[in-house]
Amino acid sequence: MDRTASTQPIAAPVHHGPDGTPYYLTPAPALTAPPALYHPAAPAPMQYGPALAPTAVYLPAPPPVAAAVPARDPWPARLLAGGVALGAGGLGVGYAVQAVAAAAGSIGGLAALGVGAYALAKTTSGSGGRGGGQGAVNVQVNVTNRNR
Repeated sequence: MDRTASTQPIAAPVHHGPDGTPYYLTPAPALTAPPALYHPAAPAPMQYGPALAPTAVYLPAPPPVAAAVPARDPWPARLLAGGVALGAGGLGVGYAVQAVAAAAGSIGGLAALGVGAYALAKTTSGSGGRGGGQGAVNVQVNVTNRNR
């Protein structure tokens, strides 16, 4: 393969900017005329005259009022809603009572443990202890029989 002859056109020269970005410089085509600047056309001014001014204020007519039609009394729905509400209320009261009973039981259990510990502390016997029992008791008995 002959590397001296290339079928591709000559690549454009590359200029690297200060941050390393490559800029490919392509030859600019020759201008046949100076470039034209774009000047948008100014919008036409709006003119308001007496022909466009409203002559009367337009208010839409209110919608017609429909006659009230007596509806069926949804008594099954009311009964169901009342039953659900009563059931939920009863369930809530049940949970509240259960919570109070659990709290009372736990407080009662703690009180029983405290009373038991207090009673156990008072009944222990020891020499010179603070317990309720005094420990060993020295008994001295003098028996005299004068009738002999």
